[in-house]
Order: sequence, then C-alpha cells, then structure tokens
Amino acid sequence: MDWEPHARRLAADTIHPSSRWYEPVATTPRHLFVPRWWERAEGGRIVRDGAADADRWLRTAYSDETLVTRMGTVHADHAEPGAFVPSGTWPTSSSTLPTLVVTMYRHAMITDDSTVLVTCGSGYGTALACHRLGAEQVTSVDIDGYLVAAATDRLAAAGLHPHTAVCDITKQLPGTYDRIVSTVSVRPVPPSWLEALRPGGRLVTTISGTGLILVADKKGDGTATGCIAATGASFMSARHGEDHDDAVLAPAEVWETAQYAEGESVTTGRYPLTYVPDTWDLRSTLELLAPGIDHRQTEDEEGRRTIYMLHADGSWARATAAGRRDSPTVHQGGPRRLWDELDRIRTWLVIDGYLPVSGARVRVDPDGAIHLNRSGWSATIPA
Repeated sequence: MDWEPHARRLAADTIHPSSRWYEPVATTPRHLFVPRWWERAEGGRIVRDGAADADRWLRTAYSDETLVTRMGTVHADHAEPGAFVPSGTWPTSSSTLPTLVVTMYRHAMITDDSTVLVTCGSGYGTALACHRLGAEQVTSVDIDGYLVAAATDRLAAAGLHPHTAVCDITKQLPGTYDRIVSTVSVRPVPPSWLEALRPGGRLVTTISGTGLILVADKKGDGTATGCIAATGASFMSARHGEDHDDAVLAPAEVWETAQYAEGESVTTGRYPLTYVPDTWDLRSTLELLAPGIDHRQTEDEEGRRTIYMLHADGSWARATAAGRRDSPTVHQGGPRRLWDELDRIRTWLVIDGYLPVSGARVRVDPDGAIHLNRSGWSATIPA
C-alpha cells in the first residue's frame, strides 16, 4: 500500500517543516495502527474495515481526526465489519488526532535525551515518540492487555521496539522518567506520577471533566508546579477495568422533575442559551466550581431549544428560548441554583474578557491534589 504520500501530506498540512515533529508525522504509517475503527453513523457508530476499502482507509487514517477504536468493551478489531453500536455506548479507546498528540508532546518540552512514559492506545502516539527520540527512550502503558499486545506487534511491524507494559496508569508505574505525557485524563493527579517523575521532570495531562491541559514540573520537595495551557483539549478518562462511562448522569427522578416541574425559581435569563459541553473555558470553570453536572438539550418541532442542568444532589435547571439570541425562561429547583451559577461565570467572562482557568498557575501536591490560582481566583481539586 502506497501510504507514504498520505503521511507526508498530513505532516505538510499540520506541522511546520522546521519542527522536530514533522518527520515523525511524515514517516509514521498511521493506518497500520488503525486497521479498523468505529465511525459515526445515524443513531450510533459502525465498524469500518480498512482492508475492505483501501481508499477510505488511507483517507481516514491520514486525516487529522480522532479515530475511535473501542466502544464500551468491544474493540473494532474484534467486531464484524458493519457492526453497529447505538448511541449511549461510550468510546473507551482511540487513536488521537495527530496534531493533538504533537501538542501534548510539545507541552512536555521533550529533549533528545529525555526518557518518556506515554499512554498506549492504538500505539500511534507511541510511534511518533519513538521516531522523535529512539524507541529505547520510550515506555508505553495501557490497562488493556489486548491494546498493549496489538500496539506492540504493530510497532514492531514498523520497526519500533519501545518498552511496553500493561498497567493502570493511576497506580504504580514501571520505572522513572523525565517526562510523563498522558492522553487519558485524570482527576486528581495520581501520586505515583510524582513518585515516578525525576526531579526537574515534567508531566502533561488533562483534568477529567474539563478541557484543561495541565503542565507541571517536579520540584525538589516532591510537589510539581506549572500552569494550565492557554488552549484546551479533552481526552477519555483513565479507566480501571474493562469498561468505564465518561457520562455524568443524574438520577432518573431528577431528570423527570426537570422536564415538567414549575420550579421553585422562575426567571428570565440574562444571556441567550449556551450548551456548556460545547464550550471550553466555561465548561472547565463550571466543572471546577460545581462538579458533576449532567447537561442535556432538546429542540421541538418549532425550533424551541431547551437546555437542562441536572445534579445528583437534586438540583436542576431548565432554560427554554424560541431563538438563539432570545433570553430564556429559566426554571430552577433543588438545593442549588445551577443556572445562576452558570450565569455568574458568564458575567465574569463578559466583564473581564476571559476566565482565569486559562493560564492559571498550578501546584500539584505529592498526594495528587491540584491547586489553581490566577488574578485572585483559586480552586482546588482534592486528592
């Protein structure tokens, strides 16, 4: 298969030729790591088999897109071509879009002599690190034994032989490293990372439930300090077994109440409707200040949109507007006023022009607790 022109086009479209990551992207056979994938279809996802349609395989593999390789407990490798899973089953592994992998590596400030621990997944990101550093300096881990075995074989087929291991990345790690780069999200930072990171080493990850990239350098006292990157990213949460569900779902009775109840508070919202999961800094700030909100939205035949905010503590909000620029009617109930919390953050954004999560300073304690602060604002994610 003549894949090299496609890899070089991907590199030319996404990476500056002077970058040390240009050649890794241009010379890594991404299709080798994604022979099958789960593609979006009406009502869910279906399995695509690369060998059955070489043109689609090359076009898809060398696009700057994330390719889902596992849904729930089902690997695309093990599913029949055309197999379908309905909406409600959550992705549990993927081949991350190449530019985001490179972005995470750039945040890590990897040097020629760095030893690096990375998360495995399909193995594509591991291959990029091997091309940049040499395979002997790279360790790749995943909790999924099949993923590690498949990635190890595919890396070998590409002539790459990094250290690979099956382990829960939130537990003890199989060595010590100059850099830890995780393309699964965590919350809080696992204490094992600080134990495995050499003094002066750097960790890069995302905080679960947010779009925040955390970059921190280990200090002599066992803490790590750094910042939240100015741009955001989201990854699947680290799982600890066969399956996990990144969805935050409120109890059914809260959802039932939110759809039909009058509300203990009925007001006119000061801003048009915003669906929080579609934002970055707004979503991240709200998740830090009021974690665990279940966001939902509906639209009726007349185009009226309704946004719901639900929480396991019984709090709920329902906001409905006829048009995208109209102020909504907001019903709220339960122990907290979730929409008021959202509007408070939006007012903050209007007044200051930014939210302080972007560029916030960070300290990670040895037990993994994360402390953020900027411009008089602070938040803590406990261990």
